[in-house]
Order: sequence, then C-alpha cells, then structure tokens
Amino acid sequence: MALSNGSWRHMDQLIGAQAIAEVSTTQLHPLGTIVRAVDVGTTAYGMGEFVYLKGASSTVQGSWVTYNMDDGTTTLLAANAIGPVGIAMAANDATTKFGWYQISGKAIGACLTGYADNGKVYATGTGGSVDDTSVAGDLVVNAKGGSAIDTLEAEFEIARPFVADVFP
Repeated sequence: MALSNGSWRHMDQLIGAQAIAEVSTTQLHPLGTIVRAVDVGTTAYGMGEFVYLKGASSTVQGSWVTYNMDDGTTTLLAANAIGPVGIAMAANDATTKFGWYQISGKAIGACLTGYADNGKVYATGTGGSVDDTSVAGDLVVNAKGGSAIDTLEAEFEIARPFVADVFP
C-alpha cells in the first residue's frame, strides 16, 4: 500500500490558484511563488509550505529535487548536488510543465529500500530518491525520516531543506 500524499488546501489568497497536487502545461503563477497549505484529508499532515517551479524529466510524485530560484528550474536530487531541495507533489515530468514542490512540513518522498524511521536524509546515485546511508557531502540538511519505508516512499519532516556538497 502506498502512502497518501495528503489533501492540501491553500491557506493563502492566490487568485486562480493551481491545486497543490496538480500539474499544468501553462504557467499559472510566478516561478518561485511560495504558499502555505493545510492537509484537510484523513492523513492529518498539518500545514506545509510549497514553492511553484518548472518540472524536470523523470519527475514523479515524491521525487526529491534541487531547484534554482533564479529561473524556477528543477533537477532530480542526486549525489554531489547543491542548492535548496523540495519534494514534487505530482508527476511534473517535463520542463514544459509547472507544479508545486513541498519545502516544509510533513511530506511523502521517494527513498531507497531499507530506509529507517527517524533516519538522516542523504542524496543518492538514484536521481530523485534519498537514503539513510551516510554519504560524505550529500546530507540533506533540515530533513529527517518520519516513518519507515512503504513501497519506496516514506514520510519525512522537512524545514526548507538544502544540500551543500561539503565535507564536515
């Protein structure tokens, strides 16, 4: 059974707001727009923050990405990445698509087999997925596991995560 991605409702007033879990082939908001939303479904994920960005090839719901605030582009998170990190709320799988990426709150994200509850979060060689295996320089700061793995997904607690590709 896959985890539920939540039922998010915008808290901020945004005219013509694109739903959090939808993808559009038309840019409906300025790239980099950040909104707050609350989960009104049975999953009770509470409040989260989301940033509006362009898609990237192979992005599926739950993919971890790094993003560029200059032009709103995304890249699947991979080893040695740098920059702010978000989790795709839908299959925003092309640079001609636009959607929301979660940047704070309780989120559902892709992870590799064996991910442990409360684990640290590390970028991996598998684009868009994370693991709890320590990889020097690839720690996703401000993110931690919030559940055990369930069909290559887990719950995560995130607070504007980022990667810096530096060694302690």
